[in-house]
Amino acid sequence: MKLILASKSPRRIELLTQAGYKFEIIPAQKDEKTAYKTPHRMVKDLALKKAFEVAAKYPASTVVGADTLVYCKGRVIGKPKDKADALKILHLLNNSWQTVYTGVAIVNINKKKLFTGYAATKCKARKLSDTELKLISGKHMDKAGAYAMQDKDDMLIERVEGSLTNVIGMPMELFNKMIKEFGF
Repeated sequence: MKLILASKSPRRIELLTQAGYKFEIIPAQKDEKTAYKTPHRMVKDLALKKAFEVAAKYPASTVVGADTLVYCKGRVIGKPKDKADALKILHLLNNSWQTVYTGVAIVNINKKKLFTGYAATKCKARKLSDTELKLISGKHMDKAGAYAMQDKDDMLIERVEGSLTNVIGMPMELFNKMIKEFGF
């Protein structure tokens, strides 16, 4: 049985590789849109859409989809649109608690199997000056929240309560449990 990751995220690829998984990378191509409004439902729905998109082309394979967003002060925060948006996001997160949500979906069409789940991790951003925020803005345009916990030069997050791998992009504790229950 072949495992496919429906993502081109370098962080997800690295986390799964470090955990010893062998997989192909076939990223989903569709827009990331959902009708859901709550963070945990949004990420599960988007992860499922990504997994199904790829699984439709590879029905005998087990396909993993994932989606991450940040929730802070009542706002859902995805990837920044541009450097100005990244700076605006970082100002919002500055000196605040936020929750990072990652949805995971595992699909195998031929086996008629589908698992979804999500992880939520609380993070506290330290208080940074405008100059410090400008230094890191635009640096992580491909990441929800416009920051990278794993980047040693990224000084935004001072405290994590929960899964660090979730903040990086794939909650490995959840994924390992799900893939085992899936029978892979």
